[in-house]
Amino acid sequence: MASGSVAEVKSRLAVADVVGETVQLKKAGSTFKGLCPFHGEKTPSFVVTPARDSWKCFGCGKGGDIFTFVMERDNLPFGEALTLLAAKAGVVLDERSRAEDVRRARLREVLEGAVSFYHAILTTHDLGKPALDYLHARGFTDATIESQRLGWAPESWDACSKALAAKRGATSEELEAVGLTTDRGGGRGSYDRFRARIIFPIRDASGKITGLGGRLLPVDDARGDHGPKYLNSAATPLFDKSRTLYLIDKAKSAIRKGGTAVLVEGYTDALMAHQSGFENVVASMGTALTPAQVALLLRYGSKIVLAYDVDAAGAKAGAFGATELLRLVTELAGTTDGPSLVDVGIVKLPDGKDPDEVVRDQPDVWRAAVERPIPVVEYLIEEAAAAHDLRDLGGRKRAVDAIKPTLRALRDPVIRDGYAAAAARRIGVDESTIREAMRRPGGEVAPGTSDGRISADRVRAADLEGDISSILAGVSAPEAELLRLLILAPAERLRMRDSLGDELFSSGLARSLWHGLRAALDATIEAGASVASGEQIPAAVQGEERRLAQALLARESQPVSLERLRIGIDQTALRLEADRLEEAMAWARSEIAEAERAADVARVRELMEQGRELSSKRKVLDRRLMAAGVMTAGKGGTR
Repeated sequence: MASGSVAEVKSRLAVADVVGETVQLKKAGSTFKGLCPFHGEKTPSFVVTPARDSWKCFGCGKGGDIFTFVMERDNLPFGEALTLLAAKAGVVLDERSRAEDVRRARLREVLEGAVSFYHAILTTHDLGKPALDYLHARGFTDATIESQRLGWAPESWDACSKALAAKRGATSEELEAVGLTTDRGGGRGSYDRFRARIIFPIRDASGKITGLGGRLLPVDDARGDHGPKYLNSAATPLFDKSRTLYLIDKAKSAIRKGGTAVLVEGYTDALMAHQSGFENVVASMGTALTPAQVALLLRYGSKIVLAYDVDAAGAKAGAFGATELLRLVTELAGTTDGPSLVDVGIVKLPDGKDPDEVVRDQPDVWRAAVERPIPVVEYLIEEAAAAHDLRDLGGRKRAVDAIKPTLRALRDPVIRDGYAAAAARRIGVDESTIREAMRRPGGEVAPGTSDGRISADRVRAADLEGDISSILAGVSAPEAELLRLLILAPAERLRMRDSLGDELFSSGLARSLWHGLRAALDATIEAGASVASGEQIPAAVQGEERRLAQALLARESQPVSLERLRIGIDQTALRLEADRLEEAMAWARSEIAEAERAADVARVRELMEQGRELSSKRKVLDRRLMAAGVMTAGKGGTR
């Protein structure tokens, strides 16, 4: 069929039917209501709106179309959700989609070949003996090494790539596409990315191989000439570090069973925990916990604790992770039945001890620390206080400013007042001082921006098959415009990276394309390259997402200034925000009418208050939209 696969599937499948396979829905006027399958609730806040082909939970905030529902429900990437729903709808995906599925399967085959190669070197070859001895000394058993297929990448520029070419028929293009080799540049070929490192295979929640992690031996790390201590696969069609958690495939059942997920930083920490029977542990594989990683965990459990290493880098990561976790969980806590702040904590380990040491040598201490974590807000108050000299007036002011955004984020007034009092005691100021500071503006860090330049090269849709309009029909007009502008200006993706959340995109295809652009941005930053020089359509963006990007660029024929692009990006992002706010206001109105019919006075009062808050937000948003419109009118022209 034509390339408009997404729109065709949507036209054949009713959103209520797809969602109704999982959620028991009841008719409510022009919509359907049910209990959200993604968070616990007793009062239905999950709404399906057939007229919009959409679903939305006004408790946890998740929403979208039939693709996002299946992606959330089954923990699938967009391409696999498309394949599943296309089969259900009787839609034959075009040859390009089939070819992409075959290509991804081939890339996994090549990557599995690398896992086998590295594992054999570690367990059967003299080259791997130092690494095997190191793992044994760290307490890892042969059973763990075998079950997790750990490996050793020899100190060779091409040992793995040569072996895979000879035994698996892997081409240089496949090796580079899967992140096993790095281009030398200047037409001089490529070399193996992983050298002289212990190899940790990384899999997604379904157990499919996505990438590799490499760790230097201590002796090589001390020499300082082998690169970073830890090295992950680069961003590829299979691997997105920001959305990946090491051992999630092994941990998800334990997290579901106990309701608690424990986050550590490194591969060895998570692996030792699993070997010791603590199977609800996963690793974030770096010092920066991402909201996407937390969102992945919230699919399996509602209680999350952080147990990062207690060295300098680990402490910094814990503070960052706790702040991000607080922000995300407070956003999700839209109802009293959703995740709450008491379900978030920080594991306090003995001084100088890393998680794998405690798990191995003091399992009872680890168990107790995980069962009784420090509440996240209490931890952040302590971090703010410890970072400043509280004997000095200026130090106390800086401590108050540091904790102010955290206290403001607390929605429950009882919890907020309690922590405000705790912060006042710890910092050494009156409670009234804390409350006055919370009322004053300021204290938040403004996101950075990057000017850069716009690439003059345009990606054309010369190889698109079918009608471009049928491809664009898979996303809404504001989504299409926002993505088009972000494709045109790679540097602007950095400015919008954290403010464009999944909840703004109702289309699974639009959301998946934004994920791809963001993953490529992260890879560019990690490589130390200029974000302004990034590709308009990164090579890692494939399948329907790539065809959507090409179709969006095909609509643009005139050069546009960076200033105009920035204005357009801000305007369209505000339009999407307005769409989501309108959905919430419509839901509030329908809930008020239902509560009035049931003579539920308390519920009516609660909903009226929510309605006033939404109306206030809408007024603020309207002023922002008007300001953006005036700015546009004042600039004139597009060049």
